[in-house]
Parts: sequence; C-alpha cells; structure tokens
Amino acid sequence: MWSSIMGLQHLTSAMLQQGALVSSTSGGTYNWQRLHAAAIDQNFTDRERIREPSTRISKRLFDVTATLLLLALLSPLLIVIALLARRDGGSVLFGHRRIGARGQTFKCWKFRTMVPNAEKVLAQLLASDPAARAEWDRDFKLKNDPRITPVGQFLRVTSLDELPQLFNVLAGEMSLVGPRPIVTDEVRRYGAAFHDYARCRPGITGIWQISGRNDIGYRERVQLDQNYARHWTFIADLAVLLRTPFVVLRRSGAY
Repeated sequence: MWSSIMGLQHLTSAMLQQGALVSSTSGGTYNWQRLHAAAIDQNFTDRERIREPSTRISKRLFDVTATLLLLALLSPLLIVIALLARRDGGSVLFGHRRIGARGQTFKCWKFRTMVPNAEKVLAQLLASDPAARAEWDRDFKLKNDPRITPVGQFLRVTSLDELPQLFNVLAGEMSLVGPRPIVTDEVRRYGAAFHDYARCRPGITGIWQISGRNDIGYRERVQLDQNYARHWTFIADLAVLLRTPFVVLRRSGAY
C-alpha cells in the first residue's frame, strides 16, 4: 500500500516536471533528456524492468543465437554488397547516431546508399525546393532522394542496406524485432509515447515494417511502437520475423 502511494507521488511529480519543461521548451531548445528523464532513467527496480522488452532474457538469447546464424548464412552476400558499395570510392558502411533503450545513443550501421557528399546535397535541395522541405519536415525522408546512388536505391527497396545492423544486435544496442531506431529530432514527434519507445531495443524489423512502412503516417507508426512496447510477446516477435521476408519481396512502402 505504502509503495503504491509513494509510486503515485513520484509519478505525479514527474508529470508536473514534464509539464513545466514542455512550457519552458516550447519557445526554445527542445531538451529531450530533461523532458523525458523518467524514460531514460537507468536505475529502475527489478520489478519495474521485468515488464520491459529490453530486459527479457528470452528475447536477448534468441537475438544472439539467430543473429550468429544469419551472419554465417549471409556472409557471402555481405561481401558482395560491400564490394558494390565501395565502387564509387566512398566508405562501405555508414553509421548514424540513433536513440536506443533507455535513451542511450548508439551508432546504427548500414551499408552506404548515398553519395559521399550527401549532407551538402540535402542542404542544397531543402534550401531550394519547398516541397522537398515540407516532405522532409513531415517524414524525415524523401521519396525521390537525389543523394541515393543506383546501387543504394536497390539496397534500400530490398532493405539489404540494413544487414550491418546485425552487428548492432550482437552488441546489445538493437534487437531483431522492435521499433525502428529514431534520431533526436524525432523524439518531439513521439511525445509521451517516447516512454514506451525507450522500453525497447530498436529493431531491424518490426510492426511498422510489416504494416506498410513509409506508406503509413508517422502518428500511426508511433502508435504501433507504443502498442508493441506495452504488449510484447515472444510469439509476436516470431510472427514479425516470419512475415518480414514476404514484405521485403513485395517492397511494400520501401524507398
């Protein structure tokens, strides 16, 4: 009883602090670490952590075992893709900082699919094309992205560019199944649902990927991630993994 009262007081205090922070950041810099301090707290009790997908022992054991098997089976394909990505003189891999479980940032690896000066090309496009600017602000993606190389386009629509994330899984930064890893600019878009996102390791595949990917709205994507975090089951993960190859072959919502 006493623990329940204390927990309620702690929750109320956190909500009041969050409300104050929302007001203070609405006109200035969005300090997501302060705003979502409860979500990224590393000192949760065992009782609180036991419900989180990121702490499930069965999920982690399956991730490691399945990833080692996949790396062994896919190693020839990984070598071929690496050689193709290297042809234009750029690096083979591209690492981008993403937010993982409990708000910990990590470098998410992909095969490079863009031209070497991608940031400059993007900046020029967004400065000169209002439609592209609006699309980028809405989705953080461009359907007709001038930065993508011909080889990169094929890798993207087939999702083969994400295979290096198997090493992120081995490192414990990602899972085979979970929400797609987001960048810091996307935390604001998640709002209170970020607390659910932070309960999971980001996934190479997930509910969003098998539900239409870029063909569905961002708000629906957030709802799918929230539902996954709150109702995770091992069987559901297996179902997602089994459906993923068919979705990839159909190239549903991939660009």
